[in-house]
Amino acid sequence: MQFRSQKDFVSGLLFTAVGIAFAVGATNFDIGGAARMGPGYFPLLLGIVLALLGVLVTLQSFRRSAAQDKIDNIAWRPLVFILLANLAFGVLLVGLPSVGLPHFGLIVAIYALVIISGYARPNSSLKESVVLATILAVGSYAAFVYALNLQFPVLPWFLGQ
Repeated sequence: MQFRSQKDFVSGLLFTAVGIAFAVGATNFDIGGAARMGPGYFPLLLGIVLALLGVLVTLQSFRRSAAQDKIDNIAWRPLVFILLANLAFGVLLVGLPSVGLPHFGLIVAIYALVIISGYARPNSSLKESVVLATILAVGSYAAFVYALNLQFPVLPWFLGQ
């Protein structure tokens, strides 16, 4: 049995692996039931759905009647910058207390996220990234801090809150 689409085959396996990992990880929390859901209920269901979707995509890779769809070279630049941007966002948002790095807050974290991830695209513009980061920072503040009243650091530690 030979698959027709390498991209679908690999994507399906990846979805299945991530789904199983989420489902297994969710069992560390109280699952509860449909009437009284625990903190592990949603991650468990999400993991199961993702794993099933992965199985369907993997099976679909064998059925394709179109020309073979092969995986090309890995785009390293976007991969590295997107992962680095997400890591920087998490670290800047809450800091790293284990090494003594204080939080820089939501606003700085969003600017870092957008500017770093902007470099994933060739010929990226810093001006464009700053404008986008400003719009995203204002929207995020309005949605999460003002509307939803979520409690997390917004400004860097030296500006206080």
